[in-house]
Amino acid sequence: MTKVIPKIDTLYEQDFVAWCEDTAAQLRIRDIDNLDFDNLIEEIESLGRSERRELRNRLSVLITHILKRMYVNNTENFNGWEVTIVEQRKQIKGLLQDSPSLKPYFAQIFTEVYVDALDIVSVEYKQTEFPKTWQFDAEIDLLLSKKYWEE
Repeated sequence: MTKVIPKIDTLYEQDFVAWCEDTAAQLRIRDIDNLDFDNLIEEIESLGRSERRELRNRLSVLITHILKRMYVNNTENFNGWEVTIVEQRKQIKGLLQDSPSLKPYFAQIFTEVYVDALDIVSVEYKQTEFPKTWQFDAEIDLLLSKKYWEE
């Protein structure tokens, strides 16, 4: 007969906040021997993924609203779309300031995010013709500052 050994939950599984506090305390005193390396590595990797996901999501919202502002003839919504554009630009600038290594990722995902944004606005505004590709320079500084609709 085999004996079932009960699983012992780690602090990480029981209380994530307590695990974070404990891990930070261990790092401060350089207590390497008692660190939960596996979960620490997993959490650090997830932070990077989270920042990339945040950039992707904000870029999608930005492009979606730029497309709406440029191609949807609905003047009563212009102000709201422009407010969203300003907010997303501000948040993206903050992300890139905190993590400059995201700039190459921005360029890497731009076309894919544009296609996703195009899917969204095409469903929302079926009668509006949107360009299949981005019609402007996709350089990051322009995307984060230019009022394309004023050209």
